[in-house]
Amino acid sequence: MVFIQSLIIGALAGVAVGVGAAKMFKAPEKQAMGAFRTLGEMNACKGDRMSHAAFGLGFLFNAWASIVAAGAFTQDVLHRVIPNWAAAIVIKKDGDLEDTLHNPMKMGIAGAAVGALVVSLLMVITAAAPEALQTVATAVLHPAAANLINLVMPIVFWLAALDAGRRSGFWGTLFGGVSQMVMGNAVPGVVLGILIGKGVDDLGWTKSTKILLGSVIVLFMISGFFRGVDLRLLNEMGIDIPGWWQSIHDIFSVG
Repeated sequence: MVFIQSLIIGALAGVAVGVGAAKMFKAPEKQAMGAFRTLGEMNACKGDRMSHAAFGLGFLFNAWASIVAAGAFTQDVLHRVIPNWAAAIVIKKDGDLEDTLHNPMKMGIAGAAVGALVVSLLMVITAAAPEALQTVATAVLHPAAANLINLVMPIVFWLAALDAGRRSGFWGTLFGGVSQMVMGNAVPGVVLGILIGKGVDDLGWTKSTKILLGSVIVLFMISGFFRGVDLRLLNEMGIDIPGWWQSIHDIFSVG
C-alpha cells in the first residue's frame, strides 16, 4: 500500500517540479512551480548530463537521512533530486537545451518517472528501516548532510559566481555574505548575485535589472528584520537599541 501511494504521489509531484524547473528558464515571461535556487543549481551543471546526475545523487543521501531521522521529506527531493535527474534523462549529447532541458513537456514526463521512483524508493526503505537505524541517521548522517549544505555548497556556488564573470563574482560575494549573516546559508544570496550579474551582462542596467536588484535588497532587509539581525548587530557593536525600534519589533514579536 505504501509503495502504490508513493508511486502516485511521486509521479504527481514530479510532473509539477519537472514542468516548473523547465519554465524557470523562461522567467519572468513564464513561470510555474519552480525556484530560483533550482534554476541557479541547474545552470551550474552547464547542461552536462553527468553533472546533473551526480548533483542529484549527492542530495539523495541527504533526503534519505532526513526522512529516516525526522520522518519527513526535505526540499532536496523536489528542488534538487527530481529536477536534476529529470534533466540528466532528457538532455542529449550536443543537443539543443531549448528542446530538452527547457522543454516543459519532456521535463514533466521525466520528472514524473523520477518522482515516482525516488519517492517510492525512499518511502519503502524508510518503512522497512529498524528503529536503531533511525538513531544512526539522527546522530551521524543528518549532521553530515547538514555540513554538505551549510559548508560545501556555499563554496561551490561562490566559485561558480567568480567563474561566471566579474559582475557575477562581485554581486555573488556581496549577497552571499549578506545571506550568510541573515539566513545562515550563503547559497541563496550567491545564486541571486549570479542572476543579477548575468542579467546586467546580458541586458545592461535596464528597468528589469534595477527592479530585480531593488527586490533582492528589500527581501534581505525584510528577512533581516523578522530574524532580528539588526538587533543582534546593534548588541554586538555595543550600541543601545532605541526604545521605539524595539517597540516595532515587539509589535511583530520578533527579535
